[in-house]
Amino acid sequence: MKLTKAFKHALNLVMHSKLRSWLTIIGIVIGVASVVSIMSIGAGLEQDITSRLSGMGADILTITPGFSKASGFSHRMPSGGGFADGATATEEEVVLDRTDVQVLKSIPEILLINTEIKGSAEVYYLGKRGSVTLTGVDQKVWAQITTLEIRDGRILGPADQNVIVIGGRLADDYFEKPLGINKMIAIEGGSFRVVGILDDQSTSIYMPIQMAYQVLDDKETDIYDSIIVKIKDEDEVDYVTENVEQKLMMTRHVTEKDRDFTISSSKQMDEMRSEMVSSLTMFLTAIAAVALLVGAVGIANTMFTSVLEKTKEIGIMKALGARNKDILAIFLLNAFLIGLIGGVIGVILGYLISGIIPALMGGGGITSRVASAGSLVTIESVLLSLSVAVGIGTLSGAIPAYQASKLKPVDALRYE
Repeated sequence: MKLTKAFKHALNLVMHSKLRSWLTIIGIVIGVASVVSIMSIGAGLEQDITSRLSGMGADILTITPGFSKASGFSHRMPSGGGFADGATATEEEVVLDRTDVQVLKSIPEILLINTEIKGSAEVYYLGKRGSVTLTGVDQKVWAQITTLEIRDGRILGPADQNVIVIGGRLADDYFEKPLGINKMIAIEGGSFRVVGILDDQSTSIYMPIQMAYQVLDDKETDIYDSIIVKIKDEDEVDYVTENVEQKLMMTRHVTEKDRDFTISSSKQMDEMRSEMVSSLTMFLTAIAAVALLVGAVGIANTMFTSVLEKTKEIGIMKALGARNKDILAIFLLNAFLIGLIGGVIGVILGYLISGIIPALMGGGGITSRVASAGSLVTIESVLLSLSVAVGIGTLSGAIPAYQASKLKPVDALRYE
């Protein structure tokens, strides 16, 4: 029997049992659509994080008080959170000050140094109060070292005083009315003018560090919450990190065991996020794959039922000269068609879902990241999903098809 004729017989089997076939196909559709949408959203997130990493560069290091093995960049494998074994200092007991800045200035490979303080501040605008995170930065170098992007207005400049840059959400919908460029806002009783709006979804405020000392009462002048440095050559990041470690330990009179500061790469956090996204995507894809297995059971059930229903027809075909491999081909193609139809519809549905879900997401945290990242339907995910759907369909129909091919014509013709 020619393959085209076997294909026609297989198609007739699908059309003959429309309801049962489509119920089986729906199981495959759900599984494939779930896999495609999850993989696409995960790929979109990974691409977004990768683009952010490329924009951040590897030439930024952040020094903070207190030593955490989990976030510290100490040229050794991390071993969980908390402070180093034997450490006697905590973040509350240790500080960064001008002495540390002078040490960093002595390292020729460091290009820029930005000192920051951070705290919570009360804001007031058009009758509404709120509490937001306020960060004081060295406005002389902040524009050259920050990775934040400006949506409207400008970044802080060297001569700025009573001006601020605010997060996108604070500008758009935090208050009753939008807070735009050149608008005045009260922060802890003082008035400040907005000169820039960030291209993000935060409610943060950035201002010159000397003004921040006046606004944040609990901050002491020349004591910093973090020091951010930009190195001249990102290829020397390991060397510079080691050099900074050694010099700071020497001037702060600490050893590796009781070290009281942490050096972290500006890329570490997003790299960790990227790994988490990959793991989460794999986990959710595995869950979605369960739906494909359910679909496989449905295909096997449909095929067994078809064999029983078509037993007499199989006997007639064999009596007319059909060979075992012809019967096998017909039922395998039947299973193949069910898997293929379910796979194609599932890919289309998954593509639509992967576009709708990010559009519906908002707010903060991971949902806002999903919304901004969107989805990325790759040819790999499409081919993988189709291959799995067709493969599962064909394999699920293998045993029923084999049983059908082994039916004896006499027994099949007697079947009622």
